[in-house]
Amino acid sequence: MSAAWPVALGLLGAIFGSFIAALVIRWPQGRSVTRGRSACDACGRTLTARELVPVVSFAAQRGRCRGCDARIDPLHWWIEGAGLAIGTAAGAVAPGWLGVSGAVFGWLLLALAALDVMAFWLPDRLTAALAAAALVTMLAGFDPAPADRVIGGLAGYGALAAIAWGYQAWRGHPGMGGGDPKLLGAIGLWLGWRLLPAVLVLACLIGLGIVLFARVTGRPLGRDTALPFGALLAAAAYLAWLVMVTSGS
Repeated sequence: MSAAWPVALGLLGAIFGSFIAALVIRWPQGRSVTRGRSACDACGRTLTARELVPVVSFAAQRGRCRGCDARIDPLHWWIEGAGLAIGTAAGAVAPGWLGVSGAVFGWLLLALAALDVMAFWLPDRLTAALAAAALVTMLAGFDPAPADRVIGGLAGYGALAAIAWGYQAWRGHPGMGGGDPKLLGAIGLWLGWRLLPAVLVLACLIGLGIVLFARVTGRPLGRDTALPFGALLAAAAYLAWLVMVTSGS
């Protein structure tokens, strides 16, 4: 297998990861991510080209601003590294345009997951972009079949919306954010209805793993501690896409 696709999509993923990191930090604060040049969050100094190389610049500067020596938010390299890993994995399992589509799927999920972790927020515009990208891949003829995708979109949204409504009726307060059903609906448009149960189970298992890890490390979570379920769904969905493509190849 040629290494060109994994390498190219990995590098592109690191670049997109840099943009996603800026988006995640600035958007919840009401700051524009498209206006103005990149600058240090602490001193406001405009960054040079060599300070903007994804992952590499953070490591070379040891996580510090060259101007004021302030600590750079590690979220930058975490997301850049995740973007790189997503692109590399997509290019490895599906060289070509299918891999490109899978990388886009993963990068959009990464942005949604990071926003959910940082701000418990799944923006409708980003979820709509995820759904629109799914429709593009459907028109391009990628599996699953259009009918499976449409059913998946409706079933994904409907299932979580029903659960959220039932929980609120039972407990008298919301137990799930309004963005989660929309996200699962968009995921259903990508993966089709057959993989949705696996996505939900895997998301719950990831959440259980987080809870167990917190207990082992002495940071137990209370019964009312909120977990970013959208982020769990995003991670599970990308893993499900990788398995789907691998098993179908």
